[in-house]
Amino acid sequence: MTIDESRPFVPVNIVVVTVSDTRTEDTDVSGAALVDRAVQAGHRVVARRIVPDELKTLVGELNQWIDHDEVDVVITTGGTGVTGRDITPEALDAVCEKAIPGFGELFRWLSYDKIGTSTIQSRATAGVSRGTYLFALPGSPGACKDAWDGILATQLDVRWRPCNFVELMPRLRES
Repeated sequence: MTIDESRPFVPVNIVVVTVSDTRTEDTDVSGAALVDRAVQAGHRVVARRIVPDELKTLVGELNQWIDHDEVDVVITTGGTGVTGRDITPEALDAVCEKAIPGFGELFRWLSYDKIGTSTIQSRATAGVSRGTYLFALPGSPGACKDAWDGILATQLDVRWRPCNFVELMPRLRES
């Protein structure tokens, strides 16, 4: 497992969506951490949004970016817990064509080292819809940093070997 320096880096276009009834751009530390990490890695952040914990609103937001030709990846932060207002996994379920169950499993495995059994409360998930990758992360800055550093940094880098999500992008719309 390594970066193949003989291959050129390919930036992807990313949208960051914070799901919260209370955060503003000034208080959205998690969204900011994701934007910072994506930009530092060389990717393009096409947009950053904050949407309320409303299923219909979030589904609409996701569909807007899924249908946008210039968007490769949508990363949400927030709304992955088990309380009544936590609806992000349900929104992803409503739009996803294919689930990526290993993402949530790996995220919880990585989180276990830092927060122990509390990781079981996270419903982090991922999937693909109409050629766009969707990743749902918890709302804590630490969780966002762990997900980026431990999974997304390499899987969104076409140079990562043995395989990565970026090299599959041209084939995501195959039928």
